[in-house]
Amino acid sequence: MEIALKILLIIFALGLIAVVLLQKGKSAGLSGAISGGAEHLFGKTKARGLELFLQRLTIGLAFGFFILALIVAYLVK
Repeated sequence: MEIALKILLIIFALGLIAVVLLQKGKSAGLSGAISGGAEHLFGKTKARGLELFLQRLTIGLAFGFFILALIVAYLVK
């Protein structure tokens, strides 16, 4: 069971890395800081659905990774 949990932990880690790398950066220097404020004020119109999905998937994978890491650490001890 310990090996299966470790394999699952590796899968979660690789999935989390992939999802984080797929996400768009929040800013691109000073111009990104200025336009980022405008997006906050007026709302973002392009590709919001995909960004929201990736954000929720990241949260889910991070939560699963954290819980699995705690379980594996407890079992190895």
